Amino acid sequence: MTQSSQDQHVAVLAFPLGCHPWPLLNLACKLACAAPNVRFSFFNTPKSNSKLFSTSQAEPPQNLKAYDVADGVPEGHVFTPGNPVEELELFLNAAPESFRNGMDMAVAETGREISCLLTDAFLVFASEMALDMHAKWVPFWVPAPHSLSAHMYSDLIYETYTNVCGGGEDGINTSDGDNYGTGTLGGIKPIDKTLDVIPGLSIMRFRDLPQQLLLGDFNSSLFSSALYRIGAVLPQASAVIMNSFQELNPATLTDDLKSKFQNLLYVGFLTLTLPPPPPPPSHSDATGCLPWLDDQKPTSVAYISFGTVSAVPPHEFVALAEALEASHVPFLWSLRDNFKEILPTGFLQRTRTQGKIVPWAPQAHVLAHKAVGVYVTHCGYNSVFESVVGEVPMICRPILGDNMFNGRMVEDVWGIGVGVEGGVFTKNGMLKSLEVVLGEEHGKRMREKIRDIKDLVVKAAGPTGIASKDFNTLVEVISK
Repeated sequence: MTQSSQDQHVAVLAFPLGCHPWPLLNLACKLACAAPNVRFSFFNTPKSNSKLFSTSQAEPPQNLKAYDVADGVPEGHVFTPGNPVEELELFLNAAPESFRNGMDMAVAETGREISCLLTDAFLVFASEMALDMHAKWVPFWVPAPHSLSAHMYSDLIYETYTNVCGGGEDGINTSDGDNYGTGTLGGIKPIDKTLDVIPGLSIMRFRDLPQQLLLGDFNSSLFSSALYRIGAVLPQASAVIMNSFQELNPATLTDDLKSKFQNLLYVGFLTLTLPPPPPPPSHSDATGCLPWLDDQKPTSVAYISFGTVSAVPPHEFVALAEALEASHVPFLWSLRDNFKEILPTGFLQRTRTQGKIVPWAPQAHVLAHKAVGVYVTHCGYNSVFESVVGEVPMICRPILGDNMFNGRMVEDVWGIGVGVEGGVFTKNGMLKSLEVVLGEEHGKRMREKIRDIKDLVVKAAGPTGIASKDFNTLVEVISK
């Protein structure tokens, strides 16, 4: 550490929804251990902080302190049913003032002015905030690198899609999964056209993109506006951090992104320990998942989870449940209690010996268990690589954000999973997918490929990997 690091104070600003806070907190803790003379103040909403620190297995470093900031939800506010964006919009509206108040408190406590803002990249207002404070800004991109590239080229994507499809919603992949348009371009539906115009995204298709990018829907909400501004503000950052390993991504993608930023630093997956540690004793699992898995045959169980935010439409839940029951495949389903009422009448009773349903599962430990043979997933970026490290092939039902990109990589690039037929859960389609992944021929081939990807990831995480060098560079950026 340089002598000046004694005065450095890094404010860590979290995006409190979905999986985003976990990797950012892990990164902050890792940095705090590497830079013991630097002070780290972690700012997050009370609800998110409570989840983070109640489930954390380790005490944070002594030079890191967490602070609660207002979530923007008015006292007594009742959320509108079926409107998941409402909480996000309230938070973003209040966030600049909430974070400023939190930082003022931390500065008063420590006597150290803020020298660097380490933030989730979705918090684009931090660019101007850092400028006002004469501090560095270092944004952290949590989703897949392919997704960042798409947002950097949002204008070009909208222009190209408009020219190809004539604009409008015709052909866009909706939440029902099967609205792919009726027009063709040289025998190819416009939504199936590959993204050749974007360096490193030639494997992706227009249908893999979020709807707002195709429609040019950049100002309909605070969140849409923030995503659109990413292309303009991230090049101003002192460094952009990637929650990924460079070795996993196309050189064309990395080279193009590096040409746009002052520093592009791949620091690895911040929710994974590599190489993976030995699993905990099954009797220590309070959820009962691991003891239940101990009683199942190797690679026989279907594990189902759609993350903390994502949810499929009710009729797809029903189709998925019907397929599980008809398949007689043992299943472990991480399903919040409020979704159980959607399940077919009598399903829980009829499948009580076939499956186990829990409101939350220790996912990394479940996927590492020898009994799990397939993971039915929404293809969140962290979830995909937890599955890779556990050597479990996937059945992919992407839902939002970068899920479609990740699903495309799983199925078409790496060959370690299959997409659900037609993009949505149906009983017959799901039965086919289970048969393919759990079958002797295809399943064995997928597991061989997934072991190769795992070996690459573990090597990339080692001392000779790019992530180690890039992390040291990051320590220098925030310390000087």
